[in-house]
Amino acid sequence: MTTADPGHDHQHSSGGPGRWVFWGFVAVAAFFLIAEHRAHVVTYLPFLLLAACPLMHLFHRHGDHGGHHRGEHENEKEKKP
Repeated sequence: MTTADPGHDHQHSSGGPGRWVFWGFVAVAAFFLIAEHRAHVVTYLPFLLLAACPLMHLFHRHGDHGGHHRGEHENEKEKKP
């Protein structure tokens, strides 16, 4: 069993230089991705927006566990002897 050392803080507010390198890489990659593929994305943008609607309906409902079926479960409990 290990005990926490009260003199040693485990939280890092800045994240060190690795975090800055990562976000710098993400910024450069995003710039070149947008700059090089702008022509492809702009032509398909209306279709991407239309495709996003059914995908959001499909994947967004996974967090809704049980709002509509509560009455059915209570009725089953009453029916069983």
